[in-house]
Amino acid sequence: GGAAVSDPRGVLRQGRAFLDFFWDIAKPEQEVRLAATENLLRHLREGKKDDELKYTLKRLVEGLGATREAARPGFSLALAQVLQTFEEIPLCSVLEQIKEKHSLEKVKKKLVRSAAFGNFFGVMSLFQSGRLVKDRKALLESIQLLQQLTNHQTHLRDLPRKTLLDITSEVPESVFEEVLFDILQSDLSSAFTSPENLHLLLVGMQKFPGVLKPKKLKKLFGSPTVVNEENIPRLVELLKSAVKSEKDKKLPSVVFDLLQVALKEGAFELFWNEVVENGLLKEKSGPVSYMCYRLLGSALPVLSLEQLQVVLKGKVMLHYGEHVGATQFPQGFKFATEMEGYIDKFLSDCDDPERQLAVMMGFSTLTHLGKPVLMSASRVVRHLQAVALQKYIDWLKDMFLRPDLDCCLDFSSNRQKQSRENGDRAQHKIARLRRWIIHRLVNITESAMKKEESLVMDIARFCFFHAFFVAKKKTSQISEASVLPSEPLDEQDHTETENYFFGLLQTLNTLPVLGDTPKAAALREKHVHGVTADGKLWIFLLAEYANKLLSSEHVRAVKPFTKEQRAIWERTLQSVKNLQKKENKSDSAKVGAFQQLLLSIAIHLFKNQSETVDVLSDLLSCTEKAFSKEAKKKKTDNSEPAWVEVMVEILLSLLAQPSLLLRRISKSVFVWICPSLTKRGLQLILDVFDPSQEENEESAVVVMEESKKKTRSAKDVDEEGSEDSSDEDDTDSGDEEMSEEVDDDFRSQLMNVLQAGNALLTCCFCQKGGDGSDEELDDEAMMALDKNISALFAEQQKRIQAKKNEKDRMRKEKILRRDFKAKVLDLIDVFLMKQAESPLVFDIIEPLLQLIEQCMSSDSDKQEVDFLRKTASIFKNSLCRNKQYCRSVQALQEDVHALVQRLVKKACKHTDSAVALYYFSASLYLLKVLKGNTSSPAPPPQPEDQNDSTKQASQLLNPGCLDVKRVAVTYRQALTHFFSKRNSPLTCSMFHDLFKRFPV
Repeated sequence: GGAAVSDPRGVLRQGRAFLDFFWDIAKPEQEVRLAATENLLRHLREGKKDDELKYTLKRLVEGLGATREAARPGFSLALAQVLQTFEEIPLCSVLEQIKEKHSLEKVKKKLVRSAAFGNFFGVMSLFQSGRLVKDRKALLESIQLLQQLTNHQTHLRDLPRKTLLDITSEVPESVFEEVLFDILQSDLSSAFTSPENLHLLLVGMQKFPGVLKPKKLKKLFGSPTVVNEENIPRLVELLKSAVKSEKDKKLPSVVFDLLQVALKEGAFELFWNEVVENGLLKEKSGPVSYMCYRLLGSALPVLSLEQLQVVLKGKVMLHYGEHVGATQFPQGFKFATEMEGYIDKFLSDCDDPERQLAVMMGFSTLTHLGKPVLMSASRVVRHLQAVALQKYIDWLKDMFLRPDLDCCLDFSSNRQKQSRENGDRAQHKIARLRRWIIHRLVNITESAMKKEESLVMDIARFCFFHAFFVAKKKTSQISEASVLPSEPLDEQDHTETENYFFGLLQTLNTLPVLGDTPKAAALREKHVHGVTADGKLWIFLLAEYANKLLSSEHVRAVKPFTKEQRAIWERTLQSVKNLQKKENKSDSAKVGAFQQLLLSIAIHLFKNQSETVDVLSDLLSCTEKAFSKEAKKKKTDNSEPAWVEVMVEILLSLLAQPSLLLRRISKSVFVWICPSLTKRGLQLILDVFDPSQEENEESAVVVMEESKKKTRSAKDVDEEGSEDSSDEDDTDSGDEEMSEEVDDDFRSQLMNVLQAGNALLTCCFCQKGGDGSDEELDDEAMMALDKNISALFAEQQKRIQAKKNEKDRMRKEKILRRDFKAKVLDLIDVFLMKQAESPLVFDIIEPLLQLIEQCMSSDSDKQEVDFLRKTASIFKNSLCRNKQYCRSVQALQEDVHALVQRLVKKACKHTDSAVALYYFSASLYLLKVLKGNTSSPAPPPQPEDQNDSTKQASQLLNPGCLDVKRVAVTYRQALTHFFSKRNSPLTCSMFHDLFKRFPV
């Protein structure tokens, strides 16, 4: 064996594969290293050759000090695995081999770094093998070697000290006392000289309380406890030193261990007040502040309820709040996300509702000018226990009604303190707090996991009441009016609450069924949304509640109803109840969609009464027609529009509204009226994309409805128009054109003013560049002339500004029109997907192609490009690639063939190949439709003995409704055009697609 090792070629002659293991272990790729280690172990186990094992140990020990950093961990892990697998190898002999190979005394100066790493990774191998803590002699020598390596901080930094801590924490208490205590005694005695030694002491106190008792601690460093008045200054300095050496953005381990020892010694308040708040926080250093914030977050799980209340009202919390308030800009390091992670982990692991509630209330009362720094949309509430969640909601509602600013840990900058009077500042804080609370309540309905229907309804009622109603006096009949606000809500409060309520309504309409009952589970399996476990719509329950409030004498509406509005409201509720009676007889989904639309618009009566009444009246008439018996019969009188056409007009008007809720409900309702859609109804939708219809008054109204919400008022545009236009290159160039246009008129007006001021010679001087006159005007004449010139320039500036404003208005209107068209395009997409077999699909093809053509020839701004991409996607995916298509083309054969001819001819006439490709693809889609239809009502029976290839051939040969000769002529002309015209827009891929799909 010895001869074989001294002559490695003797081992390696057995095969180069054995040597390759060591080459692969040194490679930087982790997967390669792990695979090589596994293969080496398998080879050694199967071969059972002593010479190979000895050679392996030698190569691995040598590799521990490799100059390549990636190789050292690979050799260390491989050595650990070998020692773990072959337990007969003595650890002490391997350790001696490591010391001898990487001797720190004998090595040359330039190789000290490699030798230090060789020793360190050697000890790591012994530790990772799992055998070190069982071998006392090897353990003792390894600890001594690590202590020796701590002197090489230049190369190893704190790696030896961390490894020493890891090994110490793994050994049994008896081994620590009998083997390690004596050798570590000097380090433990000097615990207050370095963070590393302090950390070793803290780990020992927690792991081996039976060894490091107070009496022994007093012998070591003179005091029976670590956290005491005498040690406070030294602890502060050690923690500052620890955070400086911590390179990663995390809490140094020594800090958290010191907190745990302080808790164990009963000195938490002393530690928190003196070490953290009066010691570390006074250090004007970012890393030290972040360490305090991380300590606050890490401490939450280990503190009692009383200790949590102390910490959450302390200086660290206030300091953290000021940090969050001061780092609202992108370049600032935001700790808020990391702190939310600490809160989330605490709430998920904690099963004590009281402690959960204390933490949520603590962070909800850390406020900046009344607004909590915790995000109102934070999802940490999903971990709250049911009891804690209910108490938290009750507390939020009480704070909304009776804001208690004294219980808040509020902060603001000096400038903010001086900018407002005391009374005005208090009102401002209350408004900010209420806005946050309402958003927090709304968010709970979608974030909280353990929520019941009663809880969701309670929040919905609370938001609805304070959005649209005011209590005249207390009443027990209405829970929301049982407590009067200590500070009445102003108009802004009602508006903010109203906006958040409609967001809540959108959440309720998409909310899965809550509850654990079998009925609720069955509804969830059917993916039913927006209803309670008993099948009632959430919005209907709110409408009933609203009706109750309207009938109550104890409350009044913020915007009272007129008689007409009240009548339309009651008519709507009655119509909904009538629909509910038909739910079992008719399509329940269709009935539900109409109910949602009716109730959603009815709820908007409380927000915008004048605009909602007319829409609601038309919708009620439309609904009555849709569900009446006459609607099922064929309509003979074409003078009056069908109910579905009226419904389409209503949906189009709703799509222009800024309310996302109404737009989503409109889309869901359109899904259910698609089967009833008529040709005229579809044309109303397609007219939106017709350029000739854009100047139509009706179209303009649609756009302006939305522009009321989305664009600024004319006054604001006038005031800020110059700023807006200065940022736009196009506007700048436009201004130059305007100035050129008016230059002659303005010059003549200026000449008249100068002549009127008897200054013609001066004008001549300006034009000719010479000295026209030696005369001078007196002061009075000069002042009059200046005044006239100033007035002229002011008028000219107003004209230029007016043109700028007009151009800006046109640009914004164009954006609104495009945005509206994109929403209407969604309806086209829905129709193509849901009614792909309808003959009306043929009426969509040409308008869709014309829309693509318009987009390609228009401006290439981002909105236009996005709209083009969306239109093209609908054309390709929802139309051409849809596997479903019209199966009843017999009566339309002539029209469809004519459409194929038109599309191919337009493809040939185009100059742009990209547009021609869409026209050509549309013609191929129509070929698929014609070929897939049968010319006779029933296909002729096929013999049963036909094989698959014969059937496939017969299907290819069957033309269906396709007039092959007529179509062949059309495509032959196109092919001739392709071969004869140099600049033909047609391409090879078009005809390749044609011949591949329709070879016959």
